[in-house]
Amino acid sequence: MSSDFPPWWRRRWRTFELIDEMMREFERWFEEEFRRFERELPRDLIREIRTPTGIRREIGPIVYGYSITIGPDGRPVIREFGNVRPSRRGEPPMLTVEREPLVDVLDEEDKVRVIAEVPGVNKEDINLNVTDTKLTIKVDTEKRRYYKEIDLPAEVDAENAKASYNNGVLEVTLPKKVTRRPVKQIKVE
Repeated sequence: MSSDFPPWWRRRWRTFELIDEMMREFERWFEEEFRRFERELPRDLIREIRTPTGIRREIGPIVYGYSITIGPDGRPVIREFGNVRPSRRGEPPMLTVEREPLVDVLDEEDKVRVIAEVPGVNKEDINLNVTDTKLTIKVDTEKRRYYKEIDLPAEVDAENAKASYNNGVLEVTLPKKVTRRPVKQIKVE
């Protein structure tokens, strides 16, 4: 830099040089992190597609989201969904091939309803397994994989469960078990 410029201009120019160096360092760090992320990505999330212009790589789907509802006790209930699992501070997030669908569990008077978003599949691809206290949703196709285990809020009658699927929304209706308590006579004193 020429000494023809006043000192205040030279100081300002040095500031721009420092900012430029910081940006180059940030770009190097970003490229390194992206390469590390790509190495650790599950292989099933990477696809190569032949196009007329060559081979194109696709990564994904990578999905993360959450829903917030108010629980029966008036406190917020936060449910996460997707195939990204947050990790401890300083560690990269965990990625899985199976995506966890967004699910709502409605505890009604005589039944439990489970509503899940599982778009992009046929109803024949959905596998549902239910026990007295747990529902498992599983889809394993070439393009989409979903998996979710749901703890039910009450014991259900698995034999009379029903499910429907329309426009990517799965609804499972599980009647609650009827518990007949024996009649107990009370002695009057």
